[in-house]
Amino acid sequence: MPFKAIAFAAAASAAMLLSLPAAAQFAKPEDSIKYRQSALFMMGQHFGRIGAMVNGKAPYDAKAAQANADVVASLASLPWAGFGPGTDKGAPTKAKPGVWSEHAKFTEYSEKLQAEVAKLDAAAKTGNLDNLKTAFGAAANACKTCHDAYRAR
Repeated sequence: MPFKAIAFAAAASAAMLLSLPAAAQFAKPEDSIKYRQSALFMMGQHFGRIGAMVNGKAPYDAKAAQANADVVASLASLPWAGFGPGTDKGAPTKAKPGVWSEHAKFTEYSEKLQAEVAKLDAAAKTGNLDNLKTAFGAAANACKTCHDAYRAR
C-alpha cells in the first residue's frame, strides 16, 4: 500500500476516532493503553526513518522523507485520546503519573509536538534537506521535552 494511502487511511481513522467521546473509544483501560502505545510506536518508526536521513545514516530521499512525514503528521493527533482517566493502570506503561496529575502541561506538550510535526511535514514538502533538518530538530526536541517529563525510562 503506498504511503499516501496509508496516510489518508490514518487521517480518516483519526477523524472518526476523535469525533467519538473518549469513553466510547475504549472498552477497557488496557485497550486505551495499547492504542496510544501503537500510535506512538508507528510515529516513532516513521520519524526515525526521517531522522536517519537528516543524520546522514541513510541516503536522503526527498520522496521517502515526504511520505514518512505525511504518516507522522497523520498520526500526531491520535495517541492523546489514549491517555484518559484511569489509563495509568491496566497494562504495562512507561507513562509517569504526571501525565494525569499535570494534565494541562501534558496537553501543552502534545500540542507543541503536533505543531512541530506540521512544520516537519511542510519542510519535507519543500524537498530541501536543510529545511528538513531544521524542522526535524524542532520536532525531535518537542518529543524529548515530553519524554523527559512524562516517560519513564
